[in-house]
Amino acid sequence: MASETLKHRPPPKDELATATAGSTKDQKLALARRGLRSLAVAVAIPTVATAASISVAGTSISAAVAASPSGTRLMWAFHVGSLLMSGLLGLSAWLVWAKGGFHGRSEALPLYLAELVMELLWAPLLFGSRSAWPAMAVCAAHFVVLFLLAQSFRHVNPVAADLIKPYLAWVSFLAVVNYLLL
Repeated sequence: MASETLKHRPPPKDELATATAGSTKDQKLALARRGLRSLAVAVAIPTVATAASISVAGTSISAAVAASPSGTRLMWAFHVGSLLMSGLLGLSAWLVWAKGGFHGRSEALPLYLAELVMELLWAPLLFGSRSAWPAMAVCAAHFVVLFLLAQSFRHVNPVAADLIKPYLAWVSFLAVVNYLLL
């Protein structure tokens, strides 16, 4: 029949561009929303876990420094710094995850999980159970794991590795605080 011999002709490029512009824009918007949602989760998980760790150790901390106003300010700085650094680490991990780095780099995910565990252990060890030597060991191991994590992240996303540098400085500060409490 005549319809079998007809060939399909694509529409002119101008029509094609206007027909798909709305759908491409919608696709990009949906992709951006998913990205923001995953970013919020990636930052919230370590931040909430750190807040929980601080609250576990918080009663001992507040009782120890309640006598001096400078001690209270120091503890607020400790809490805020810990929360900011954990959020920064979540952002760094999200940047690596967005590039597929946890799938390609086999050591990145175990290092990240080990870092989270050490982040959650330090404050309850030092302030909750007042175990300064084990807390110092955790702090030293935390620094080493963060350094290795930065090296692993650098292969995937150099910006993510650079975001770990302030956290390395923070863990060094925590080691000094821990040493002073020995």
